[in-house]
Amino acid sequence: MENHSFSQILGNANAPYINGLAGENANFTQSFAIEHPSQPNYLDLFSGSNQGVTDNSCPHTFNVANLGGQLIASGFTFAGYSEELPAAGSTVCSAGTAPYTYQRKHNPWVNFSDVPPESNQPFTAFPSDFTTLPTLSFVVPNQCHDMHDCSVATGDAWLKRFLPPLLKLPGTAVFVVFDESDTADPGVPALALGPLVRARSYSTSKLSHYGLLRTIEEGFGLPLLGQSARATPVTGIWSLPPRELKEGSAPRP
Repeated sequence: MENHSFSQILGNANAPYINGLAGENANFTQSFAIEHPSQPNYLDLFSGSNQGVTDNSCPHTFNVANLGGQLIASGFTFAGYSEELPAAGSTVCSAGTAPYTYQRKHNPWVNFSDVPPESNQPFTAFPSDFTTLPTLSFVVPNQCHDMHDCSVATGDAWLKRFLPPLLKLPGTAVFVVFDESDTADPGVPALALGPLVRARSYSTSKLSHYGLLRTIEEGFGLPLLGQSARATPVTGIWSLPPRELKEGSAPRP
């Protein structure tokens, strides 16, 4: 999700679904973006570095290690699903009609040479049979449904349509994360949901995109990328040990 602070979402009557999730799952009250604007934060989460990108420019190509490439090389599966992406493997910088637009700046995996085109999918390809999902999936709503260009209520309603069936899938963890805050409040909403997660608020340590990346890497036994090696991972939330991850029985963050 996009460009809202913790205080703009948590406690906001226009986001009843997200607030309900926060009360029933893991709510990270000390979660923070790393930088501005959007694109560097997406790259930080996916590769442990902004790769020298400090703006929303497009296009970029990187020949460096990243989460998707690591998963595939280790025998896992990965796909990113972007709403309004015009076709599988598309490398366009933007598509769609405002406010329902796709923006490549929110799709980090398309920039990395070892992530195959078939891992870059439109949201229309998101499986209806959730048991066929990749080991790890990213889902990026369009510019309206992510709250960037439309209201908090619009984004909340989109999540309410999309998430409930996923949260019933055994062995699954789902993270809902905002990329950055565009207010004086630097904190951003971040939730962990699903059968693998214990419900409570977690405020004892700061969480960043690097920390979330490290959490995923450690769960799947992957080498730590860039700044994730110095970040604090998410711990203490699991109903089952996240190290018990093997293809076929692994939680799907």
